[in-house]
Amino acid sequence: MLRAFSSRNFSLFYTGQAISLIGTSMTQVATSWLVYRLTDSALLLGVVGFVSQIPTLLLIPLGGIIADRTNRHRILLVAQILGMLRSLALTWLALSGTINVWYITFLGVLLGMINAFDIPTRQAFLPQTVGKENLGNAFALYSSLVSVTSMVGPAIAGLLIVAWGSGLCFLLDSISYIAVIVALLAIITTDKNVISIRQPLEELKTSFNYAIGFLPIRSILIGSSLVCCVWGFYLALGPIFAKDILQGESNTFGFLMTASSLGTLAGGIYLTRHQNVHGLGTILALGIGFMGMSLIVFALSRVFWLSFISLLAAGFGFILQIIAGRTLLQLLVSDENRGQITGIYVMASTGAVPLGNLIAGALASRIGVVNTVILGASICITGSGIFMQQISTFRNLVRLNLNANNS
Repeated sequence: MLRAFSSRNFSLFYTGQAISLIGTSMTQVATSWLVYRLTDSALLLGVVGFVSQIPTLLLIPLGGIIADRTNRHRILLVAQILGMLRSLALTWLALSGTINVWYITFLGVLLGMINAFDIPTRQAFLPQTVGKENLGNAFALYSSLVSVTSMVGPAIAGLLIVAWGSGLCFLLDSISYIAVIVALLAIITTDKNVISIRQPLEELKTSFNYAIGFLPIRSILIGSSLVCCVWGFYLALGPIFAKDILQGESNTFGFLMTASSLGTLAGGIYLTRHQNVHGLGTILALGIGFMGMSLIVFALSRVFWLSFISLLAAGFGFILQIIAGRTLLQLLVSDENRGQITGIYVMASTGAVPLGNLIAGALASRIGVVNTVILGASICITGSGIFMQQISTFRNLVRLNLNANNS
């Protein structure tokens, strides 16, 4: 289960991210709760989530190209420093009492621009910290880490918001950036600039055509887009479920976020033991359907314990699809276009979250939050059924591609 830790670089990368991601998840919860407290509007809650992530969606192809042409290690360092400065600005506004929804939106847009370069670079850099034979294990461990930090961070944030407000969460997030910056400085890498004879737009077009034309990668992109879009429904409307349906406070929302993160942790641990690459396609499809069924239960629940359990199950299904898709993607692409294909994947998955935020806010204002989540979950179940019909072809193409790469 821990074989990827035999790599010093992976251990350093993992440790730095462990601390930093706790702060990031605290800020996510604190920001959502603060926006809803300031506006009391489901529509604005969705709009803020959408607008703050639009730069990631638009700029991430450029981020992928730069990740393939520039030193990835250096890009990550610059991105983390900029992220820390942005978090410090949010802290100052919150603690000084001058915060409003427009400042939050502006700083969210700034973070989206930083993430457009940070996210594809980070995912393309991860394989450089560990051998190819342990790549699947490294992604499962990293995804488990994200789950743990997403579980711990919201729980802490919920308690801190009640006692001292959102500002303290933002301050702790600013401090947590130091850990990942120190870890990156300690990593020894042989990453060099990649010289390409093709123009950036030509490279992007070639990578995009390959991603869309090859069934396994196309299936990964569609599946990730679907689950992330519907997951965006829950992220945008979670404060409303916690406050209006379950009659709770900010700590209720924090514990609901913890439940989903606990489910993703369980899924990550399960996949650290999974070594059959050819079976990942089935896991990918089943994860989509399981998440959909669990979210329907969550939408219909009116008691905290059932909501907690259903979100735990939804998180389990969500992470099965995400880890399986990421692992297959990294095994199917070459290092020369890893950043670009990863950028397209992140554009499809991460970009689907703000789209889900916007759709959720618009639908919830018309058909209600419960019906909105049920609708999204039903689409997931339908998508899972369609994908299962193609699983045999998917598996054969993956086997042929992996055999060709190994030879």
